[in-house]
Amino acid sequence: MKPSDTYVAPRPAAKVSTVRKNTVPETADSPPQTELTLAFQDNRLASLVFGQYDQFLARVERRLAVRANANGNHVTLKGSPEACEQARKTLENLYARVGKGQTLSLGDVDGALEESALQGSLFPKDSQTPRSGFAQIATRKRGPVKARNAAQDHYLQELRRHELVFAEGPAGTGKTWLAVGYAVSLLEQGLVERLVLSRPAVEAGERLGFLPGDMREKVDPYLRPIYDALQDFMEARLVERGMQTGMIEVAPLAFMRGRTLSNAVILLDEAQNTTSMQMKMFLTRLGEGSRMIITGDPSQTDLPSGQRSGLVEAVALLKGVEGVGHVAFSQADVVRHDLVRRIVAAYESVSHPGSR
Repeated sequence: MKPSDTYVAPRPAAKVSTVRKNTVPETADSPPQTELTLAFQDNRLASLVFGQYDQFLARVERRLAVRANANGNHVTLKGSPEACEQARKTLENLYARVGKGQTLSLGDVDGALEESALQGSLFPKDSQTPRSGFAQIATRKRGPVKARNAAQDHYLQELRRHELVFAEGPAGTGKTWLAVGYAVSLLEQGLVERLVLSRPAVEAGERLGFLPGDMREKVDPYLRPIYDALQDFMEARLVERGMQTGMIEVAPLAFMRGRTLSNAVILLDEAQNTTSMQMKMFLTRLGEGSRMIITGDPSQTDLPSGQRSGLVEAVALLKGVEGVGHVAFSQADVVRHDLVRRIVAAYESVSHPGSR
């Protein structure tokens, strides 16, 4: 083994340094191997980076095919030089996050891995200046929320560039959640005056029959996923107050006809369940100073057999129209759970039109 020069992390805020780096040269029998030891200044923060029972380190090991051994505030990485370098960037990124008071999850680890793989090669389409990492949004309740992969990064960039954005792809890719977070961030910055959140009231292959209660109680079951996302980004009392004052409106798609929505963020979720006429009606509600986000999964359409989805038609018709953005997620972009990603991949591997 031949030691190389000592490396000091480029981000002072992270306060992580490489105290030892050894490389075994490539031989006829094996590729080159590197042993890299990182030292974190704060033991408490280091333990947060490693995760309970080192579960975050185990995730890095599996994804990058390296060995990671933690000892106090040190972690030793063994593997190919490229994998060890990516693991180092990932751990530095996570350490910087916990240093700012942010909590970590396995999804955050996956996001940091994706970001480290693309670091230095992320360029906005309208600029040649490289960015240091994925785009993010910030709300008062959650603080900064960073994209977890390149598709989400592209999504957030499209939301900033265009007045109308279509996002389509499988469940678990963060389409609706990020859209709601972005909408809340615009509201809190005072860039819009209200949020209008909508979904078509279509049962997912079932017949629920008559629902008791007033109008809000009748439509609540259909709109529950939007409520859940909204309360992730805003305090419950603020959500309730916003709904009482009209600053936040959650309504089924049928209630949109005849309206002009100005100075608002308008989100249509589960848009694959709209008909062509419903989609045209919704798109023409856009008023001055407003932005519109439309999300859906074309593979999970609950429309009657033979009826074309308004989402699929609108994406095809408006392709290339100025001011309209489009993001297509794939099963590789699922961030909900590793198992969800594998489930989506399994369904995509077979041709079954009714699969959900």
